[in-house]
Amino acid sequence: MKLPPISYHDYLKIDQLLGCQVLRSEQVKLPAHDEHLFIIVHQCYELWFKQIIKEIDSAIKIMNSERINENDMGLIVSRFERIKQIQKVMDMQIDVLETMTPMDFLEFRDLLLPASGFQSFQFKLFENKMGLRAEDRIVYNNVRYTEHFEDKSSQTLKESETQPSLFSVVEKWLERTPFLQDASFDFWSSYKQAVEKMFVLETEMIKENPLLNEEAKARNYKIMEESQKIFAGLFSESEFNLGKKQGHWRLSHKAILAALFIHLYRDMPILHLPYRLLSTLKDIDENLTYWRYRHALMAQRMLGTKVGTGGSSGSKYLKDSTEKHKIFQDFFQLTTFFIPRSKLPELPNDLTIKLDFYYKG
Repeated sequence: MKLPPISYHDYLKIDQLLGCQVLRSEQVKLPAHDEHLFIIVHQCYELWFKQIIKEIDSAIKIMNSERINENDMGLIVSRFERIKQIQKVMDMQIDVLETMTPMDFLEFRDLLLPASGFQSFQFKLFENKMGLRAEDRIVYNNVRYTEHFEDKSSQTLKESETQPSLFSVVEKWLERTPFLQDASFDFWSSYKQAVEKMFVLETEMIKENPLLNEEAKARNYKIMEESQKIFAGLFSESEFNLGKKQGHWRLSHKAILAALFIHLYRDMPILHLPYRLLSTLKDIDENLTYWRYRHALMAQRMLGTKVGTGGSSGSKYLKDSTEKHKIFQDFFQLTTFFIPRSKLPELPNDLTIKLDFYYKG
């Protein structure tokens, strides 16, 4: 089909785009210069949220299947990398916004009531599609987060809570990981033996170390015993599930085992992309945490202890959500169970061949 010629101006809808900055300060005949910057920055955020959601939706669609093509794995990782780069741009926008002083902000702040950044529908959708659960959210102004939105947006957010999220499809993908157990190799059993040998060796090292007095030895023994308890909580599925009920874990035991295997043997060719996928997910989650934290600092810088335009302490909410709203925390906890590369169980030859690029499953 032959399309008619189009100009840059018309293709990007420049007239509509540049007509979206309507200053409330001008409407009340008290123009505030920096309100224009404030609007531009937040409109840019919303455009980036839209792009991020598009990338996440594409990843969920690909991963929400019984088998993922190797080429699609590379595509998913590249789109996650794109999200990371977008997040860098979003962080830089805070630098731009901070060229506005608190006094400049106060010129138009009261005109924004009761609007609040908390009412960003797309950001909440972004969080839900990543896998943030409603019960894990910090309560804002004593009501469920969906109540802050109009009916259509509220309904869309509620529906997104029941749809596959990035967290849920990644969990199912991990649970399907091969290699962990076959006729020639039981990773879990082999890794447990390697860890036990490591603790025996460390016990001997503490015992024979001439530089440690009895008090220091006792202290090191206690630290090692605590480490053994942590590992025992992972080796026992029943203990793991108990910890999961207590909120220590969110992923299933099978998924955690697979993620641990991927991290430990990430140098094997077939595990390169799975490792990069998990790593980029951690990066995205970490970037979100950093972005929230910077917003908290900026809110405190602009408002001090004043109540935010949404009727609550914006900086306190952002600070509280910084840690509480992490999604892939389980992957960050995996490093607790790493052992030196030299102590890893040696993989049998037939499994090593399978982990080459030619494994067909």
